[in-house]
Amino acid sequence: MALTLLRGIRTQTLLRANVGLFGTTQRLPLAHLTTRVESVQTTEPKTVPKSIQQATKEAAEQKMQGFEAVIGIETHVQLSTITKAFCSCPYDYGSQPNSTVCPTCMGHPGTLPVLNTKVVECAVKVALALNCEISMTSKFDRKQYFYPDLPKGYQISQFDIPIAEKGYLDLDLPVEFGGGHRRFGITRVHMEEDAGKLLHSESGNYSQVDLNRAGVPLLEIVSEPDMRTGIEAAEYGAEMQRLVRYLGVGNGNMQEGSLRCDVNVSVRPIGQSEFGTKVEIKNMNSFNEISRAIDYEISRQIRLHKESQADEIVQETRLWDESSQKTFTMRKKEGLADYRYFPEPDLPEVVLTSEYVDEIRNSLPELPEAKRRRYENMGLSMQDVIFLANDDNVAHFFDSTLEHGADAKLAANWIMGDMTAYLKDEKLSIDESKLTPLELCEMIASIKNGTISGKIAKEILVELIAKGGTVKSVIEEKDLIQIADPAAIGAMVDKVLADNPKQLEQYRAGKTKLQGYFAGQVMKASKGKASPVLLNKILGEKLKGN
Repeated sequence: MALTLLRGIRTQTLLRANVGLFGTTQRLPLAHLTTRVESVQTTEPKTVPKSIQQATKEAAEQKMQGFEAVIGIETHVQLSTITKAFCSCPYDYGSQPNSTVCPTCMGHPGTLPVLNTKVVECAVKVALALNCEISMTSKFDRKQYFYPDLPKGYQISQFDIPIAEKGYLDLDLPVEFGGGHRRFGITRVHMEEDAGKLLHSESGNYSQVDLNRAGVPLLEIVSEPDMRTGIEAAEYGAEMQRLVRYLGVGNGNMQEGSLRCDVNVSVRPIGQSEFGTKVEIKNMNSFNEISRAIDYEISRQIRLHKESQADEIVQETRLWDESSQKTFTMRKKEGLADYRYFPEPDLPEVVLTSEYVDEIRNSLPELPEAKRRRYENMGLSMQDVIFLANDDNVAHFFDSTLEHGADAKLAANWIMGDMTAYLKDEKLSIDESKLTPLELCEMIASIKNGTISGKIAKEILVELIAKGGTVKSVIEEKDLIQIADPAAIGAMVDKVLADNPKQLEQYRAGKTKLQGYFAGQVMKASKGKASPVLLNKILGEKLKGN
């Protein structure tokens, strides 16, 4: 098998079966190649990354200088299907290079693609969730371009008749970023296959090609240019990740490349209707990086405008370099004519029926936007709403707790507070916790009826998350029932006051903050089991001399 290599470079192709890599050696250093790369090395000094809040502030300041940004995003979602888009090969992230390949996904002559129908189902799910118009008849096309990791020399994609278009995505911005509701248009959703991956040597003298990812099914979701700041773009990407996870069509893990966002950024004087020259940015591995990359690119383009060098802003693809916090030129951007699209002759049209679409529509789960509105109607704050709806597993745990009769605000407080803090420290997800929604409800009820105090509840919570069991069994085993006997608490208060005569004298001389000290001593003596309400009442009376 031979790979198509760049003209003018002397190369040698070799097959190393024992390693599972197709390697290409070359005489020119890798930096001389115009090709897709996974990262960029620079000699720029490393700077401290800006916070999202700082980036947002700077973007707002730039807008006040007489310019505004116009931002659109192309999101590639890797679908969690058992096999690839057009062959029976599986795809397992992290598997040995070139271990999950076949003649079809390797582009061997004479092989024919066969469409995985699960890809169509996932595409319709996403399109419906994005409020798109579904194309009942769509087709596949060949998108021609040449890279070492694209074995056929073209990508099977959709061009002029995508499976869906004209939709929108609703989201709520976090309170710390100004809050508010946003709606961003969706231009189109189309199905396509992924390319392979280049593995660059440390020396930069050669690259190896891993085709495991070639043929993996993708959905490309193209937004309208409706975003104006890096924050909006980052939150759009986060909501898209949330959506695909809720739908179960993909894991959305950016670190694995399962969700990739390429952003298009241009600037224009405020009031101008025409768009400026757009620049595409790649190589961003987190939503935080998306925000910072966009805000840097906005700054760069505004600076060129102000220095009368706007003609230096060209349509190109740039890479974000995290170490230097800057974007760098990767390659000049191709136009549609460069791809020479034409209909894929080896695949028939994709024809949907109304019954098929309605069946998928009826199977959709409650989506993040609907869940946020439901939580908001419960009277929860927007901070609570966004946190709980962010993760489908957290939302399910919260909903299950409410189904057992828990108060919404109290359940939200325990999940967002002590429970999340413990899980974060132990590096656990909520579905790995041994605490059940029923027992969280029981714990909240035990606090309300006076069986245990809030302090004791914290101890019980940790026990149940780590080991499981029931609230009742933990209370009995550890003898944690709250002391609610006025005589017993009164005796403990008397002893504490008798043991601290100096502090008692200071209190009665006007240093009333010492009441907290006395309460703490009583709680310590009771091992945290004294009823706080009853303790404060009795302590207050005795401190007054009653």
